Amino acid sequence: MRLNFARLCVGILLLLARPVSAETPISAEKDIYDVVVAGGGMSGIAAALQASRLGASVLVVEPSHWIGGQATAAGVSTMDDLSRLRSGIYLEFISKLKLYYDGKNKTMGTCYWDPRSLAFEPSVGQRVLYEMVSETRSRSKKPFDILLSSSVTGVEREGKTVTGISVRGKGETEERAIKCRVLIDATEYGDILPLAGVPYRAGNSATPFLDPNAMIQDITWVAVIRKYPFGIPPHLRARTPLPGYEEAKRNYESYVVSRGANFKGVYPVQLPVNFVSHNAYRGLPDSSTPWSYDGSPGNWKHITKTGVNWGNDYPGKASWNGRSGLPVQYLEDEALRSQVEKDAFVKTLHFLYYVQNELRENWSIADDEYQSAELPAAALDLPEEWKEIARRMPPIPYVRESRRVVGDYTLTSSEVLKNSLSYRDGQTRYEFDDAIAIGGYILDLHGANTDSDMEWNMGEKAAFAALNRPRGPFQVPLRILLPKDTEGLLAAEKNLSMTRLAAGALRLQPICMMIGQAAGALAALSVQNEVALRALPPVRVQRALLEAGVVLSLSKYSDVPPEHPFYNSVQLSNLYGLLDPVEPPHAPSYDISDLDDPVLAMSLINGADKGIFGVDDMVTKEEMIVMLNKARAASKTSAGRDVEEDEWPVKTHFATRGLFADAVANAFGLYDAEQNGDGRSASVMDIEIAATHRFAKAVTALNAWGILDLYRSEGEFRPARPITRGEAVEILMKAMTVHWS
Repeated sequence: MRLNFARLCVGILLLLARPVSAETPISAEKDIYDVVVAGGGMSGIAAALQASRLGASVLVVEPSHWIGGQATAAGVSTMDDLSRLRSGIYLEFISKLKLYYDGKNKTMGTCYWDPRSLAFEPSVGQRVLYEMVSETRSRSKKPFDILLSSSVTGVEREGKTVTGISVRGKGETEERAIKCRVLIDATEYGDILPLAGVPYRAGNSATPFLDPNAMIQDITWVAVIRKYPFGIPPHLRARTPLPGYEEAKRNYESYVVSRGANFKGVYPVQLPVNFVSHNAYRGLPDSSTPWSYDGSPGNWKHITKTGVNWGNDYPGKASWNGRSGLPVQYLEDEALRSQVEKDAFVKTLHFLYYVQNELRENWSIADDEYQSAELPAAALDLPEEWKEIARRMPPIPYVRESRRVVGDYTLTSSEVLKNSLSYRDGQTRYEFDDAIAIGGYILDLHGANTDSDMEWNMGEKAAFAALNRPRGPFQVPLRILLPKDTEGLLAAEKNLSMTRLAAGALRLQPICMMIGQAAGALAALSVQNEVALRALPPVRVQRALLEAGVVLSLSKYSDVPPEHPFYNSVQLSNLYGLLDPVEPPHAPSYDISDLDDPVLAMSLINGADKGIFGVDDMVTKEEMIVMLNKARAASKTSAGRDVEEDEWPVKTHFATRGLFADAVANAFGLYDAEQNGDGRSASVMDIEIAATHRFAKAVTALNAWGILDLYRSEGEFRPARPITRGEAVEILMKAMTVHWS
């Protein structure tokens, strides 16, 4: 079924109106895709980019007319980036943003009262995302389409397998059927989960016994405001207060007043603050001005653009029927959702009136960020004088908590803490072997943070928000993307198999983007290899992510810096414990929310955050056997066999290259490589070994799979030479994924 003419016209108008240069096509013809991503937020766009880059055909279905979700469409463009580990698509994104602002002689360090922060204007963030989409599309041989102002209305299944979706455009009655191999739920609310009929959690309850009165976090309808030094334009001036203003005024007086306190660099913040300190909290670069500023205290008074995302949480202090947060019914009931979002929208408009009429500041809604010909649904009933302001509000609210899929494994706050303590305070490795992203944030709940709101059946208590706060960066395991007893569906964004407290640390923009990238990699590789999502070994996804520049291990080594040729394979060794480091890192635990933690600062100066891997040390025969069997288990291969210590008659303490090649070929069943490999010969790859040598067959087999490419520059294999730890893990990284390439 093809899109009707009216819908196509609406799509063209949206493209013409969008303030970006990159092409953003609307799919009008294709009804079959390898991967469909529901939700074009940070996670959804990252998933689509990665899936397309790995050769999959991709469709993104986004309900709003913006991409970028919480970071752009919702206006939360001050990055909650406490991990200080930027990699993969997230690093690519912020690097492009930096190039843009460097070209304007501006800094991105404008928020959180600190010049080491990261912030950008939502419109610039969306433009950069479209540039990334356009660049990826230009290199792809398969479609990469984005369908805006459209929602998934149904999910098709065959038994336990998701096979497609139904889509309907805004204002349409006709649905369109689209087939897919993998569906990714990257929506802001987890809206695909009930449509797919999979078990999910909301608040502290779960289907089929979902409690509509269980509580979840507040939402916020952010505004981006700017200073108008020559006076607020008449159409952006708030002259008449909206109903409910007096209650809102009392709330805002508790946060910001004209003679309030300066932020003093300590937490909790002394309230109320003055307007200058308020603006420095969510300060943004301002492309409309020729001057620049950063988040240093001396520059706060010069900030001319900021986000309103502090005292306008909804319901916030007002509570919901005497309880903190919002009811689960907000997620489940479309009518209640609409009413709540309308009230949240108006609460933020109250702040604009408060700023202009109580604080007497020449600030109003920014006229260069959002501008839509259509009013947001939350603004349809507003008085006429407010509608020009409303058109310049973000198109969606900031939703902190969504439905969460029920998987075979559920991530808890205690496991996040334990993982973050890997290599810290003299502790051992607690890395997730199926890690697919690294984040760093506190267990942050805006509302619904009492004992009665927690999942006691999973050991969670309100006190754990402080007690289980991560003590360093932490990993996200792949397994929390997989729903229980369902194939063809992945969770992304905030919809993962985790408790509410764990979600408080995983809901932020950077980690959502990296989780999305992993979901896209898993989806594309599943399609390419014609393997079920849960059957694909995590190591295969991890190798693709590592090759895409994603950092996965929590351990750092002074002898294996990021530019080292074995950097990726050493990370895999860390994850699976293939080789113990010669000297593990001795980093201290620290307050992840404190960029100035003195204990951490001193450890960085002393280099205690880095260990020694021993990349150039030799591998003993005993180490070889242990690492081979661990690698084989991680690869989930049915070929080959475990190796035993007495298989090689030559008595030697250290493993040679030849011995290691023979052991790998046996362990992974690669002696039939001539039939299954890519047909390359040793001579073609400039790796010479005598045909009569006892390890010639092993070398030929491994070389046919590209496993020995690291020796190309040497020209000959040198089988009698001891193999180093770096060479061994590099060979194993390729052997572990060879059957899935």
